[in-house]
Amino acid sequence: MALFNRLADSENRSDVIDELASSLGIEAVFVLIPDSQVGGLRPAIGPSQTLPGGPTWRRFLGLCARPGEHHAEVAYPDRRRMLNAVAHVAADGAVLVLIGGHPALTYAQFTELPFGLLSRLLRAETAEQDAIGAVTAARETAQRTRALAAALDRARTETEAKAAELQRALSEAARLNRALRQLNDTLEERVRERSRELEKQTEERLKAETALLQAQKMEAVGQLTGGVAHDFNNLLSVIIGSLELMENVAGDNPRLLRSIVMAQRAAERGARLNEQLLAFARRQILRPQIIDLNEVIAEYQGLLRRAVGETVTVYMDLTSVPCRCNIDPVHLETAILNLAINARDAMPFGGSLWIETACCAEGEEEIREFCPGSYVRLSVKDNGTGMSADVIDRVFEPFFTTKAEGKGTGLGLSQVHGFVQQSGGYVRIDSNLNEGTNVKFYLPLATGDALEAEPQRPDRVPLRIGSETILVVEDDADVSEIVRSVLSNAGYRILSASNGPEAILMLQADQHIDFLFTDLVMPGGMNGVELARQAQQLRPGLKILLASGYAAGAGVAEEVMRDGLPLMLKPYRHQELLTRIRSMLDSRGP
Repeated sequence: MALFNRLADSENRSDVIDELASSLGIEAVFVLIPDSQVGGLRPAIGPSQTLPGGPTWRRFLGLCARPGEHHAEVAYPDRRRMLNAVAHVAADGAVLVLIGGHPALTYAQFTELPFGLLSRLLRAETAEQDAIGAVTAARETAQRTRALAAALDRARTETEAKAAELQRALSEAARLNRALRQLNDTLEERVRERSRELEKQTEERLKAETALLQAQKMEAVGQLTGGVAHDFNNLLSVIIGSLELMENVAGDNPRLLRSIVMAQRAAERGARLNEQLLAFARRQILRPQIIDLNEVIAEYQGLLRRAVGETVTVYMDLTSVPCRCNIDPVHLETAILNLAINARDAMPFGGSLWIETACCAEGEEEIREFCPGSYVRLSVKDNGTGMSADVIDRVFEPFFTTKAEGKGTGLGLSQVHGFVQQSGGYVRIDSNLNEGTNVKFYLPLATGDALEAEPQRPDRVPLRIGSETILVVEDDADVSEIVRSVLSNAGYRILSASNGPEAILMLQADQHIDFLFTDLVMPGGMNGVELARQAQQLRPGLKILLASGYAAGAGVAEEVMRDGLPLMLKPYRHQELLTRIRSMLDSRGP
């Protein structure tokens, strides 16, 4: 009884547990408490103890789901040695585990001990420690977010200055070109003919230079956006992860829960904003899924009507045939909204907007020039001012716009074109001045294997705890801390590395590792794909999962797809991460 009373002292708890094991004539004592976050047991705070892994321990912990006294043989301290294990499970789910020997403590004697009070104390200490860690991580992340925002403002200011210099250079080039034409007009007829040829060559050169400058601007925007997106997604991962940890310990505090929910909504809006920034540079990572085009547009029509205003009448003509496509619904909605706003701007005094869908079977004339297959045609048509032939030729060029200065970026239709092409489709424009414009998407129709492979996404599935060893490779310290906290709370044994070379050294060492969870883009000269390849050579059959919020700019997204490696996109929820890892560990394949 005295030893159990001394377990309330967290600072000396490890020594007390050793004394308790010695007094009972056994090798080890574990005190486990239920963890509502993962729906399983975790070691109490204080003793520096880690539960061994393996199937014998999983079966033994499964017995501890009900109160009473339970006996089994377990591997301790490793798989080479089997010992007797006794579990006394209290009514509140807390467990006292006795390893080795033949302890004389019966369940009746156990129920007379103050173990219930000790269980409540341990739970309170655990909740306090998790809350302190979550608040500290959130505070540090907020400071980093402010620093990143300041850096982004400075970068935007520098970009605007460069754009202004470029505009002045183009204006000067245009002025010189006009002066050259005026000089050519004063020459003799023979000289004029030669001058006209020279002028034509000059105009072609200026077009090429302008196109090159536009390409360079697009590349600069893509590089800036990609770098910001990578760091921003890491920050969002820390913010969302910290908020989920805070939500688990908030209890019944309505004000704290309300604040957490508002912060989670803001973080989700930040994630959507990040996706839109990447889409402008055509460097977004698409999340395709099987959707019915008609259902998405029908749900989206309310927002479309508000976006175009009351002076524009919106008509929907959706085919009754299911139009299922394997595309990203978020970027589809963004593309339709871009076209609707362009149509509204082309009808300043009001007009009509038609949204139509139709199925085009393989071999039909309008899709004969495309690759073989069936397509869904989505038309966005207006009766506005229309476009001339020379405007149609350039309408998909980045930064090209017919709107007044300061009224548009010229990225809308470029984004639409990039999204449709990434989705395996095509875009066509029919337009005449003063007659209106019809923009038509041709998206591949999902049939056969694509439909059968459609994933089932339950709203929430119960999580199972694990005891395997996971190597976490993440260069961002805050993201690494959040991931390690989530996985350790789920019962896993965690090893960590900050880059690829450090992880390789751990894989070469003689220690058990069941799973590798690594970031995709890392410093140190080795990205996640290269690390995965070397890990598969060092440990064939090792389960590997990659994570990234931005990979297209680094050129490794194609390598991920080519190697068939599973990839999670940041920011992700704890539920999603734990479910994915558990599913891969339980699967038979690599």
